[in-house]
Amino acid sequence: MIIPIPDQFDSKFRFILVAAERAKQLQSGASAKIETKTRKAARIALEEVNRDLISYKIVEEDEEE
Repeated sequence: MIIPIPDQFDSKFRFILVAAERAKQLQSGASAKIETKTRKAARIALEEVNRDLISYKIVEEDEEE
């Protein structure tokens, strides 16, 4: 399966990190933001992130403290 990386992401790594965090939320009981036949959290998360339905914030090292 080849998944295109949306333009708003600066790298594939960041795209996967955001989707992985969303998949964890879905597995913990969060509601999906899309209608789909699949029940796989990872696939739903990838689609939600690809459709720009998931917001995220990049935290710099200085901001963490």
